[in-house]
Amino acid sequence: MPTPPRPFPRLAGLLVVVLLLGLAAWSVLALRPPSPAPADAPAAEFSAARAFEHVQRIAAETHVAGSAAGGRVVDDLVETLSALGLDTRVQRAVGAWQSEPGSTEMARVRNVVAVLPGSDPTGRLYLMAHHDSVETGPGAADDAAGVSALLESVRALTEGPQLRNDVVVVLTDAEEACLCGAEAFAASHPLASGGGVVLNFEARGTTGPPIMFETSLGNAGLAGAFADAAPHKVASSFAVEVYRALPNDTDFSVLLADGRFTGLNTAFIDGAAAYHTPQDVPDRLDRATLQAMGDNALAMARELGDRDLAALAVPGAEDATYFPVLDQLVRYPGSWVWPLAAGAGVLVLLVVWVVARRGESPLRWTLAGTLLAAVPLVGGPLAVQGLWWGLVAVRSDYGSMLDHWRPGPYRLAAVALVAAVTLLWYAVLRRRIGPTSLAVGGLVWLAVLAGVLAAYAPGGSYLAVWPALAGALVVLVCALTANRVVRAVLALAAGAVAVVVLAPTVSLFFPALGLSSGAAPAFVAAMLTVALLPAFELLFPDPDAVPTAGSRTTAAAVPVVALVTAGACAVAGLLVDTFDAKHPVPSQLVYVLDADGGQAWWASTEHEPGEYTSRYVDEDSSFGGWPYLDGSDVVAGPAVPADLPAPEVEVVSDAVVGERREVTVRVTPQRSAVRLLSLELAVDGGTVERARAGGRAVPDAALGGSFLRITFHAPPPDGLQATFSVAGDGTASLRVVDGSDGLDGLPGFEPRPDGVDAAGSHSSDLVLVGSTTELG
Repeated sequence: MPTPPRPFPRLAGLLVVVLLLGLAAWSVLALRPPSPAPADAPAAEFSAARAFEHVQRIAAETHVAGSAAGGRVVDDLVETLSALGLDTRVQRAVGAWQSEPGSTEMARVRNVVAVLPGSDPTGRLYLMAHHDSVETGPGAADDAAGVSALLESVRALTEGPQLRNDVVVVLTDAEEACLCGAEAFAASHPLASGGGVVLNFEARGTTGPPIMFETSLGNAGLAGAFADAAPHKVASSFAVEVYRALPNDTDFSVLLADGRFTGLNTAFIDGAAAYHTPQDVPDRLDRATLQAMGDNALAMARELGDRDLAALAVPGAEDATYFPVLDQLVRYPGSWVWPLAAGAGVLVLLVVWVVARRGESPLRWTLAGTLLAAVPLVGGPLAVQGLWWGLVAVRSDYGSMLDHWRPGPYRLAAVALVAAVTLLWYAVLRRRIGPTSLAVGGLVWLAVLAGVLAAYAPGGSYLAVWPALAGALVVLVCALTANRVVRAVLALAAGAVAVVVLAPTVSLFFPALGLSSGAAPAFVAAMLTVALLPAFELLFPDPDAVPTAGSRTTAAAVPVVALVTAGACAVAGLLVDTFDAKHPVPSQLVYVLDADGGQAWWASTEHEPGEYTSRYVDEDSSFGGWPYLDGSDVVAGPAVPADLPAPEVEVVSDAVVGERREVTVRVTPQRSAVRLLSLELAVDGGTVERARAGGRAVPDAALGGSFLRITFHAPPPDGLQATFSVAGDGTASLRVVDGSDGLDGLPGFEPRPDGVDAAGSHSSDLVLVGSTTELG
């Protein structure tokens, strides 16, 4: 009878795995914000309690751009900054931002701009956040938190010695509508003329660590300043790469596009279920998150306020690579990316050659292991996506949500599910292919990913490079020793590198993308589990020993434990994450009235309308020409036409000037509290060459076609004047739509029951009324 494996190595393996799990927990917990400082904290320090008082005032009610409530917020900000001794002015202007060819967004804005002068300026440091809210909620997190963090930071700055550089506080308007406040500041404010360094503060949730997620190009110098000064160093060059590839924009995007500014963009992103909803209230804002954002804002303002900004105000020669490791920020030059990726590739090839020469894994088995290692890398993300589909099948209201109200159990379930897929795959194949072949195959994939990322997303190459390098070194050393204790220690070392590099990314990616797009963070989790194969091997019986009932049971138990954990977490999530008045089902609903034809519709952009929304909408439809609905996947249903007047169109002048026809119209809303006006000019047989609205020229990039849409936010209550210059002899028609907020009182509308509320969408509870005027 064969001698059974000695128990010590198995215990050592269990200890290694427990230590790695503890390190993973530490890596994730290190990202957490600090405890909030009280109101009686030292005057020169940031206090979340003091900042929260600003949040409560700013987010006392919804304060969309152009509203009376927005005006009260502006007055409060001016009073607060002026009381701190800053020269504070309100910039009243019209901003314009092109959304797509043939379309532009414009808005009347009220930017609050204040200056804290420096003693010997080398440039300007801009501290920026937006003071307007969305139309569906008071915006405590987005972005009263950012504004309040800056107000408290500026107060703390005035308690210390004067900074060297000028600090310009820019609290923009109409960010939610069209980024138009930032555009107006960059385009026409005198303090923007010379450019400088911008620190922007945003939110896409209500809790979690503030993440420095976006930078200007050539960020090495600014990343170095962040690493030196920020007390809460949550930042990733991979996040920068991802965000650059996304179509998302903030005020920071506008200033970067201007070309005269460099800087850093910070936001917290967890708690996305409340984002842009009526639940974004002060009491839901995490004070610890506010403390972390303020600590970083104050520290960075002091750091950059005393630096020579001349070099930092222009893009540097290269981007840096950086990522968080246990409260620190590992950072190195971007020029190291390719040498490290190449080094990982060479070292892994050396591993392939060594294990083949020693007979531990012939080349054919290494090739098989490499091909088979794709299974967990693909299967883990697919399983997590399947988990999401399963949850939606069980609870259909999840279908319209980016993330859950209480997502913790589901995120643990997703990670455990990835581990279960990897461990099951490993348990089935390790005796057939061999643990060395599978581990080396995983390293081959990590080396390949390091090269791919170096080519297409260099700031993210670190995710694969360091686990590949550490894993390859460990396999090489293990090939030279049979000592199981040494192998356990080396497996722990390699696993530790993979954990501290990858676990924070997994933790940050789930709230960034939500479980609805959980395949992406699950792929990073799969990379981690593949990198941990040498550590997992310590849990399994000796593959060279004759299988026994006990060894088979052990081999089966390891993946079963992970699978049971995943199932238990998913069930716990269903039990914990229930809908109620404070955690409602999101419902997105729009009322559309065509005043010309006397027809009306209910419409929704929910992918899978919930029970409440389904009362109004029941079929796919196309809504060309309506703000926020044009080009979207819209579900609609008939509605009773309400007695709502369309905007009045007055042709002020219509004349031929040179070779062009110039038409000036005044569009006057006939309803109260109109938030936006949409003017859609369609020319049959001609092109729109120039246009103006509200006294501001439409960007040239939106012109030159036969169609032009101007969506004007916060229009003047007495009417919006627009001028169109048209080339050609064709006829023209002008379709005008106005939009207001609130569905109460519309025929057929029933208020939402408890546990259902407006979704976080710019078009939730929007009322659109339109008509068309022929211009001849």
